[in-house]
Amino acid sequence: MLTDIIRKLTSRKLWLAIAGIAAGIAMALGASQSEIATVAGAVTALISVITYIITEGKIDAAAVKATIVAQGIVQAAGEEASVSEAG
Repeated sequence: MLTDIIRKLTSRKLWLAIAGIAAGIAMALGASQSEIATVAGAVTALISVITYIITEGKIDAAAVKATIVAQGIVQAAGEEASVSEAG
């Protein structure tokens, strides 16, 4: 469940939709176009960076996990070979 929430919060589509809603509200409240463009650009850039960092972290974690599993398989195979040679 937490993974689903994190996945949804890292969705660029979600954040662009939120930025669009915020821009619409800002226009309704009388903000200038340059202020709206500046804020929307900053939000888009920030979310892109955060999404990149989270995605790279997940990729790195998966690579570490795969390495650990591979080392466990190699170690188990080595132990199995040692037992066979001793027997």
